[in-house]
Amino acid sequence: MKIQRTQQFVEDYGRLPQDIQRQVNKKLALFFDNPRHPSLRTKKMRGLENIWEVRITKNCRLTFQMEKDICVLRRIGSHDILKTP
Repeated sequence: MKIQRTQQFVEDYGRLPQDIQRQVNKKLALFFDNPRHPSLRTKKMRGLENIWEVRITKNCRLTFQMEKDICVLRRIGSHDILKTP
């Protein structure tokens, strides 16, 4: 699987505290190994076509979209951030 990060994802990630960034890195490693790992709680976002979310912490999620063999990391942050396009 190839990975692509949107500019918004890069900016969101840069604003996260370092402890959350470390958790993101661990969860992404797990995601790339097994996107359906139970601890990720991967689920399709309601009302949005082909956009999925992964749980990082209780309050932090990341969204991604699959485009053929490319996983596009879209946004990362709280639920409120993820609701914006």
